[in-house]
Amino acid sequence: MTFLTAQNTPQATGGNFLTDYGLLILLAALLVFMFWSSRRRAKKMKEEQEKKALQMVPGVKVLLQGGLYGTIVEYDAEDLSKAAHVELAPGTIVEVHSQAILRAVEPEEEVVAEETVAGDDVITTQSDTSVEPQPFADGAPDPDDKPKA
Repeated sequence: MTFLTAQNTPQATGGNFLTDYGLLILLAALLVFMFWSSRRRAKKMKEEQEKKALQMVPGVKVLLQGGLYGTIVEYDAEDLSKAAHVELAPGTIVEVHSQAILRAVEPEEEVVAEETVAGDDVITTQSDTSVEPQPFADGAPDPDDKPKA
């Protein structure tokens, strides 16, 4: 009586390529993806830094990483090891690391007046980007207000 062992079967003698080398192929694919992804991310970050350097000119309003807003007085885009000078208030100039400048702040939109014609009357409305709290019409206090002692 003869018994077949696993060594005599065609699958055990290298018949299935994917089971033998599948893990190596997957590992190689992941390494290629990681390399490609890191190169793409580095390229994107370099483009953002170049764009930021072009925006950083004296007179531009900026946001610092500490949450302070100011205006650039002096900034060297070529040598980031030099300190930048930012004016926080009129006459108050601080010296910060050039990489502490988070981004340039876009100027706020102006109030736009729109005119609509209703019959013979012209109605002018203004749209404002800021919302100010309005007191209640009946003079009742805001429920969130606390009594003053």
